[in-house]
Amino acid sequence: MRVVDPPAVTIPPTETEKDTGGSPLQTSPIVTKELDKSKLDIEHAVVEDDPRLWSDTRKTAILFIISGASMIAGLCANIQNPANAQIEQQLHASSGQISLSLSLFILVQGNFPILWSALSEIKGRKLVYLASVSFFTLGSTVVAVSKNIGLVIGMRILQAIGSSAVISIGAATLADIYEPHQRGTKMGVFYCAPLLGPSLGPIIGGVLTQALSWRAVFWFLVIWGGIMFSAFLFLFKDTFRGERSLAYQNILKRRMQEPRLSEAEMFNSQKRVGELPSRDVEAQPSIATVGDAKDIALSFSNVNPFPPYVKILRRKYNLVILIPSGLLFAFGFSIAYTCARTLSLYYDYDALKTGLVLLSFGIGSMLGSILGGQWSDRTLARLTAANGGASFPEMRLESTKIAMWVLPPAVTGYAWVCQERVHIAAMCTMLFLSGFFSIWIYSSTLAYIVDSNAGRSSSAVAANSSIRGTFAFIAAEVAVPLQNAIGDGGLYTIWAGLMLIAELIILLALYKGKQWREASIEKERQK
Repeated sequence: MRVVDPPAVTIPPTETEKDTGGSPLQTSPIVTKELDKSKLDIEHAVVEDDPRLWSDTRKTAILFIISGASMIAGLCANIQNPANAQIEQQLHASSGQISLSLSLFILVQGNFPILWSALSEIKGRKLVYLASVSFFTLGSTVVAVSKNIGLVIGMRILQAIGSSAVISIGAATLADIYEPHQRGTKMGVFYCAPLLGPSLGPIIGGVLTQALSWRAVFWFLVIWGGIMFSAFLFLFKDTFRGERSLAYQNILKRRMQEPRLSEAEMFNSQKRVGELPSRDVEAQPSIATVGDAKDIALSFSNVNPFPPYVKILRRKYNLVILIPSGLLFAFGFSIAYTCARTLSLYYDYDALKTGLVLLSFGIGSMLGSILGGQWSDRTLARLTAANGGASFPEMRLESTKIAMWVLPPAVTGYAWVCQERVHIAAMCTMLFLSGFFSIWIYSSTLAYIVDSNAGRSSSAVAANSSIRGTFAFIAAEVAVPLQNAIGDGGLYTIWAGLMLIAELIILLALYKGKQWREASIEKERQK
């Protein structure tokens, strides 16, 4: 679609112009276009080939491609579990080394996206997807042919690095192509794939290990990585537009200020020697040097991820919502990890049966993600209409209230169903309910993190990934010791209490977040 340049407008006179009664300078259409874009809501800055205007077919294709890639992250964290005994035996590894290959994976996967998100603002989304999937595929290949556990651990870290990119820039890609009021539903669909990983991973891993060997598990991941690389190479079109990046906007503003400063300096200099500059527009120093996005090349210094990361954490409303987000994710990781152990020790289930039981948690999570995302969008639309058509990100958190009543009781129910070793059907029911309502809440918190950090969506999601990865690492390290010491009943009663605390913190963000967010924005504007 061709974008028509807006008509020329005038720049208000400077203080020196006011003193001399001078007339304001008129800008060229090119500069006017840039000035108008800087004043627009950054979400709707004018861009060429606007991804928001692409066809629904293209958008849906992008959604499914990044969802398929995000399944890698969920599969990798769990698909190894059924093969651990065989790996330990054949590579002469200790149980501690096996645990390290799992916990380091989730830690690196959670914290590396911050670098991928920065790179995506320099080189675009597509190149980052291709590079990251290449790393993942290479790591999987080396693990599949490894002869010692040290190499397995090292290449699992490379797998984690490769699989982590889609965690942060996947959500940012959805922000590129969908309007804010559509994102809840799309985020729900996007997160279905990685949420199925904890359930499908044990099934796939169990079947391949029993039928072939543990190496077949990683050859499967090699094949999946090759498929996703081909999809990104041939079917994916880059969605990133610099004009909707705060880094781009900051450079643009500096360029726009430089000519005005030069003009003021020249005027003052000429005034001192008794000469006044001509008010002829054509005789003025041109400020049409500000080009469009193609003329602005970002570097790592412009998108250094660490200052934005720290800035995101310094914003009170972000810190408040990141804590429950991390707890919800860590809960899901912990329950999949310990449930498999409980089924093996007390129900005498093999890898395949264990995977089938865990599928109930995955299905609950998938449905909770889809339905919770739709409910989140409906709630936002309803509250926006009631507010005279004006919306703000905190409205979305209202949709979590309905799930808050059920999640802690469901987790408590799971705790004592496991502790008392009742019929497996009861465990499946509690797993389903726990997955459904935890992800119902989580999907809305993620959408809120994106919406409340316009222009920094990839950095915000990367910060969320870092927090949740760290929480999951801690949960994985303490899960088995606590399970041995106080049993599933005690462990998941504690988790039920943590879920209640997470819900109270979300309510705090719901009622105080808008005030904190506006205060943070105003403080940064003054600086």
